[in-house]
Amino acid sequence: MAEEVRGRVEWFKDYQFIGKIESDSCSVILGEGGISPMKLLLLSVAGCTAYDVVTILQKMREPIKGLEVEISGERREEHPRIYNRVHLHYRIHGRVKEEKAKRAIELSQDKYCSASAHVKLSGTELTYSFEIIQDE
Repeated sequence: MAEEVRGRVEWFKDYQFIGKIESDSCSVILGEGGISPMKLLLLSVAGCTAYDVVTILQKMREPIKGLEVEISGERREEHPRIYNRVHLHYRIHGRVKEEKAKRAIELSQDKYCSASAHVKLSGTELTYSFEIIQDE
């Protein structure tokens, strides 16, 4: 059965809106003084793939100690101003094997990360790089 997600955006004041997903306890301020919806989309992609990569590496029993995902996007000049390029850089902490890290990222990008899939379906070129920081 398909999962239905419900949410609401309400005009707060001036150019500010408050967004909330029904089943979640947090809200987000959109617009002036908050985050723009397009920037939130980038963070959604980074958060989605970060969750996947940590989960996959843990299932592989790799000794991951931390993860940072930096994301950047370039938008078209014409409307709708969608992203035409997005780049993710994964900074993996721990003595994780390079081939395992690459495989976890590939699985996230090619199979599991729904947010990345949505962005790619719009025609966005999505690229990634990674580094492993072997902390003591």
